[in-house]
Amino acid sequence: MDIRHLQYFMEVARLQSFTKAAESLYITQPTISKTIKNIEEELGVILFDRSNKKIVLTDAGQIIFEQAQPIVKSFQNLSAELGDLKNLHKGHIRLGLPPMVGSSFFPEVIGQFREKYPQVTMQIFEDGAKKVEMDVGNGLLDIGVVVLPTDDQIFHSFSFVRENLMLIVHHSHRLANRENVPLRELAEEKFVLFREDFTLHGRIISECAKEGFHPHVIYESSQWDMISGMVAANLGIALLPETICREVNKSRIRILPLDDPAIPWQLGVIWHKERYLSFAAREWIAFTQGVLMAKRSHLTS
Repeated sequence: MDIRHLQYFMEVARLQSFTKAAESLYITQPTISKTIKNIEEELGVILFDRSNKKIVLTDAGQIIFEQAQPIVKSFQNLSAELGDLKNLHKGHIRLGLPPMVGSSFFPEVIGQFREKYPQVTMQIFEDGAKKVEMDVGNGLLDIGVVVLPTDDQIFHSFSFVRENLMLIVHHSHRLANRENVPLRELAEEKFVLFREDFTLHGRIISECAKEGFHPHVIYESSQWDMISGMVAANLGIALLPETICREVNKSRIRILPLDDPAIPWQLGVIWHKERYLSFAAREWIAFTQGVLMAKRSHLTS
């Protein structure tokens, strides 16, 4: 029995059909039936119960199925790595981006990367940082942009933004002309926050709790422009990162430093320590780190 035989067996078990497995593997049904029979004879067990229309695994078949999964997966990883060596610049990347940071940092990076590696395709998933982190952790994404810190036992990461949250209020607000505002003075205000699947949602509530109050949240959104628009309509106040504040329409709002305490906001790129990364994904990480670090140095110089 070799790896090809295991792959045939796994496909029959997955599809519960010899015919469908043969079609999926682009081989004939007699070939796959003979392979399964050979495995059964070699191991001295019956792998499938064929008494019904849909075949099902026997107890012995279930044991082999469970043991075969990591073997087949390891072989697929080996094939993928060897494929990278042969094809180099070809590949596909699954990238997770929080909506509020994607437009600020990544169109330029993605454009430059595409120009350098035109054969690499990229699929972008927009979700809150908490969801992005979870999807990188379970393998649904190759790379994600999240709010740091994360679990450094699970993820590799690099940081590319370190700044604070700013307070935005309507220009007629009682605090509009202050130079800075302590967080505790917002205890009676109406807050407009990002949704719960955004890390900033929990971060702001946690910081307010440290100051002895729970914020009165009247609206939640996944879009920073909607949040700033609600503040501009005098519906409440909001806390947004400095980067985002540079892009909001300032005609009807005031942007004020928040202090005592300041609330830090740190963005980073993460990828899983234990999962295989394709050449394309590894190159995207290195390329992006170079571009973003150069951009940060320019802004701080």
